[in-house]
Amino acid sequence: MTDFTDLESLEQKRLCYGCVGEKYLTDEIRSKGKHGQCSYCGKLKNCYTIGEMAKRIDEVFGEHYRRTADQPDDWQTAMLADNESNYIWVRDGEPVVDAIMNAAEIPEAAAQDIQEVVDGEYSDFEAGKLGEETEFSSDTYYEEKGASDANWQEAWQSFEQSLKTQARFFSAIAAKYLSSIFDGIESMQTRGGRPLVVEAGPGMTLDSLYRARAFQSDDNLKAALCRPDQHLGSPPSSLARAGRMNAHGISVFYGANDPRVALAEIRPPVGSQVAVARFEITRPIKLLDLTALSDVSSGGSIFDPSFAARLERDMFLRSLSKRITRPIMPDDEAFEYLSTQAIADFLATEAGVPLDGIIFPSVQFGGDALNVVLFHKASGVEGLEIPAGTEISSRLGEEDEEEGWVTEYTVIEEVPVKEEEPSAQSLVGTARPNLSRLAAIPWEPVDGDWADWRPTTLRFVTDSLKIHIVRKVEFSSEEHQVYRHRWANRKLPF
Repeated sequence: MTDFTDLESLEQKRLCYGCVGEKYLTDEIRSKGKHGQCSYCGKLKNCYTIGEMAKRIDEVFGEHYRRTADQPDDWQTAMLADNESNYIWVRDGEPVVDAIMNAAEIPEAAAQDIQEVVDGEYSDFEAGKLGEETEFSSDTYYEEKGASDANWQEAWQSFEQSLKTQARFFSAIAAKYLSSIFDGIESMQTRGGRPLVVEAGPGMTLDSLYRARAFQSDDNLKAALCRPDQHLGSPPSSLARAGRMNAHGISVFYGANDPRVALAEIRPPVGSQVAVARFEITRPIKLLDLTALSDVSSGGSIFDPSFAARLERDMFLRSLSKRITRPIMPDDEAFEYLSTQAIADFLATEAGVPLDGIIFPSVQFGGDALNVVLFHKASGVEGLEIPAGTEISSRLGEEDEEEGWVTEYTVIEEVPVKEEEPSAQSLVGTARPNLSRLAAIPWEPVDGDWADWRPTTLRFVTDSLKIHIVRKVEFSSEEHQVYRHRWANRKLPF
């Protein structure tokens, strides 16, 4: 053990930023250190004293490291006692000097000095007499400890409970909680460098979406064939049913990156006819990618005081992606969708960088299949260009004398013959048109909804429309045997 005089001498030694490889700590010493001669490289630079470095190491190790056990546990002891076992016990972690050296990326001599200074703070004379280890004694071993998101998980439980039992439609507490989760998410990345917020639209990897709708009525299907832009796009508010990412009456657009995924997601009944079409994304939009959220990593330095809190949030965000996309049984949807609906509303309207939608994995299809929900503000569909006066009709097939009914989906547009425009000469002397008559014509909202002032984001691709007649449904399941046992109840009566 180093005596007091030697400790004071060690504490005054200097370590310059040039001898520190850990970037955050390097920048900190460069900006906050005092100019002097480094005790390890001899150069004149901004330095921290070893006493200051020891304080920083103590703080960081208390937050991010644990001292490992210096004796085997019960199971390991049993393995060592087993004559037939070749188990060899090795202490977890790395020697304390190596741990300090690797954490700060400093010379071994500096790490050794820091260890002696910190050891002096924790040394215990009685423990030393008994041969017991103390914090930072020379024979200790340390390992990094993982983050815990227990506080975040507890807060999530309270958030869900408040939506179900207290304030469903407006909650300042819920808004504050969601802000704490998603603040700064636009700049976050995965461990591999993928951004959490991605762009979709023209020229992007994701430039179109497939949407499916099941029909059990021929008349409804015929109407949809005539105007797929209206019947296959986001529904009018009066018909918008509650979903994973929208409340009842909030019109959004659910799509997929593959037509098979779009078909699987709506779970059509056998015998139904399903229209599947592709919609181009016509303008740049921003989407939160939940597949990236599952691997989020803020990165940073253990010497950054905010790093531990970010690690905890990252851990929670990785679990949150599973919570948002987990399968929900139909009977539970009314309550279990409340939290995801609140998240969607928040991201659409209140987030620091308001988003246009969410990318999430397909539960029904599995694999790498993706679903996308475009929020109300980004789900407007551009109308088909149809000349005024056009009559549109459709048919699902026709009777053939030899083959009977032949399925053939056809749409006919009867465009009126365009009359020749009168010449300027023929208009001389004609009366000015009475525009007041136009203003007197009663206006009715389409499908009973208010006028849609949203900017259009989607365009129906005419030749993409296909009809799938559902003949059978296949399931992928995991089978488990049920075991039944019977034995005599030998409990004595009291």
